Amino acid sequence: MSETPSATPASPFEAQREIHELLSQETRHHILQAILGHPTHLLSLTELGYYIQKSESAILDQLDVLNNQDLIAVYIAEENKSKRDQPSKFYGLTERGIEVLDEFKYLRGVPVLRAVHDNTVKPERIQRHEDAPRPELPDVVANALEFDEEAVDADELEDTARQSIFADRATDEEAGAFDDLFL
Repeated sequence: MSETPSATPASPFEAQREIHELLSQETRHHILQAILGHPTHLLSLTELGYYIQKSESAILDQLDVLNNQDLIAVYIAEENKSKRDQPSKFYGLTERGIEVLDEFKYLRGVPVLRAVHDNTVKPERIQRHEDAPRPELPDVVANALEFDEEAVDADELEDTARQSIFADRATDEEAGAFDDLFL
């Protein structure tokens, strides 16, 4: 099985399967989650290594795959190049990356991923990287990742976690045609 979608998939279902395979590989999936949860949606390699707990070479290999598929790009902070303790290279989503992640419903998780990020204990080095000046994301990307942090209700997120999902047993009022099959 190839690491990247083929240039001309045989069918729309095949194209969807290939993208799903691309997004679901463990390290790539964690990279995307880290980017979505970060306050600026731009991470240095050091930050990615801390959050993902994989070697930098393994992360770089998967960043290359995501970059080759135009899902992420390298963003350079020129003002940091001459500073010793500041990263200058950051990884973030592209416009195509936003489109694909939106289609596969990843963007719905941004508020939860941000909450996880904000509540993660960070050593001084990681905090210094997080506080480093960063380049601007393209407006389309930045706007797609915005959410009203004041409007996110922690109780609502908790209620969502308790809602029945397909595999859960439905309550009497939720019973439907599927349940009728087993009467």
